[in-house]
Amino acid sequence: MSEAGEFVDFTLQRESSWEKAMEARQRLGGMKVYGASVGAVRGTVRDALKRHKNLDHDDITALSSELWGEAVFERRLAAVVLLQTKVGILINTDLTRIEGFIRQAGTEELADPLAVDVVKPLLAGLEGQAKERAERVLERWSRDTDPWLRRAAQLATDNSTP
Repeated sequence: MSEAGEFVDFTLQRESSWEKAMEARQRLGGMKVYGASVGAVRGTVRDALKRHKNLDHDDITALSSELWGEAVFERRLAAVVLLQTKVGILINTDLTRIEGFIRQAGTEELADPLAVDVVKPLLAGLEGQAKERAERVLERWSRDTDPWLRRAAQLATDNSTP
């Protein structure tokens, strides 16, 4: 695991409480839960980015995959927060990675912020051929058999959501 990934995982475990973990496990079903608050997840990602200031596009996307790789709610939420924070450096080809995350999300607490706070602003920042390709990807998502992907396509292209 990368130094940044280790920092995030260790900090999230340290920020956990068994009470929050019990409540979240009931809500999230079978996903492993540390029991860290959303605020702790956001703060941990912020601190990781301060510690590792020189992370470029490839580092950010690799770290998001590393965090997502283990089915722990807080790690996956940290991956979402990381992508939200760094959405400005994402490119249309990152939709492939995000598609995998959405397919594995299993809860709107992960899938919806990926759609609304990552995919939607990513699309808004694209131009030309990159935008056309991304729009085709979202069109494909809207017809997919996976309900999370269809929902994400709808949320990401809905003009009424911020």
